[in-house]
Amino acid sequence: MAMANSNEFKAFSGNNTNGPQTATSTDQFRALTKAFSGLGVDEKSFISILANWDTKQRQIYRKNTRELFKEDERQFERWNEEHVLQIRQEFLRLKDAVVVYTMHPWERDARLFKEALVKEAQLPHDQLHIIIETAATRTSEQLLGARRAYHSLFEHSIEEDILSHIHNTHERKHLVGLVSSYRYEGPQVNEELAKSEAREFMKIIKDGGKKQLIEDEGVVRILSTRSKLHLKALYSYYKEISGNYMDVDLGGSLILKQAVQCLCTPQTYFSKILDASLRLDVDEPARDSVTRVIATRADEDIKQIAEEFYKRFGTTLTNKIEEIANGSYKEFLLALVTKSV
Repeated sequence: MAMANSNEFKAFSGNNTNGPQTATSTDQFRALTKAFSGLGVDEKSFISILANWDTKQRQIYRKNTRELFKEDERQFERWNEEHVLQIRQEFLRLKDAVVVYTMHPWERDARLFKEALVKEAQLPHDQLHIIIETAATRTSEQLLGARRAYHSLFEHSIEEDILSHIHNTHERKHLVGLVSSYRYEGPQVNEELAKSEAREFMKIIKDGGKKQLIEDEGVVRILSTRSKLHLKALYSYYKEISGNYMDVDLGGSLILKQAVQCLCTPQTYFSKILDASLRLDVDEPARDSVTRVIATRADEDIKQIAEEFYKRFGTTLTNKIEEIANGSYKEFLLALVTKSV
C-alpha cells in the first residue's frame, strides 16, 4: 500500500495541536484502511475518524491508498469496484453512508445520476427528483466534474443516457438543460430582468391550462441557464407580485416544482426529504434518501438544513435520527450532522 508522507499526514490531525500530529494521523490512516480491507473494525473509532475528516483529509486518504482507490485519467480518485462490494457486505446499512461519504464528489454524483437513470427506466417518475436534485444543488464546477466522472465510469455522457432512458420529450429537454448547465456564480443580479421574468412566470403559470408547463421553452431556458442568485431574486419577486410562492403555484408540475425548490430554496427541499424519509413506515428508496442527503450535504449546508428542519417540524434533526435509525448507522449519521451544527 502506498503511504502518505509525513507532511500530508499533518492534515489529518484536526484540532489536536498539542501532540505529535504525524503519529496520530498515521494511526487513523491505518485504522481506516484496516476497516476498509475487511480485517475487522472498531466501529466506534471508525465512525469517529471518518465522520470528522474534512474534504481535504478524505482526498489525501484516497490519493494514498492505491489498494482501495485509483487515479482516473480525468483527475479524480475512484473506488476500486471490488472494494465497494466488499464494504457493502461488511457494513450493511452503514455501507452506503460510508461509501458515499468517502467517494470523490465527482464519482459520487456520477453514480447518483447513473443509478437514478437505471431505476427510472424500470419505474418511470420514481427517480427523477434525484437527477434534478443532484444537478440543481451543485456548483458549476462540481457539476462539470460529475459529468467528467460519468464519462470515465460509464463511457457515455449523462446527456446521452437521459435521452436513452427518459421517454417524455419535454422532460428530457428539461433534464438535459439542468445537467449540462454552467451557471454564472458571481454576485451580480439584474433586478429588472429578474422582476420581468417573475411576471413572465406568472403569465405562463396562469395560462398553464393550455399546455403542460414543462412544454414552455421559456421556463426551461430560465431554469437551466440563470444564476442561482438570479433565480432566488425571481422567486422573491414572484412572491412579492403574486402573493404566492412560485413552487406552490406550479401545482401538479412536479418536475418543475422540484427544480425550483432545489435551485431557490434547497435547505427547505432537503428538510422535507429528510422528514419524509425519517419515518418507521417508509419504503427502501425513501430510507436511502437519508443516507444520500446527509452524506452529500455534510460538507455543504447540513447546518442550515438542520435549522430549517427544526423550524418546519418542531424537532431537531438529531432527535429524529435518534428516534428512527439504529446502531452504527445512526451514530455515523449523527456524527456527520453534529460536526457542522
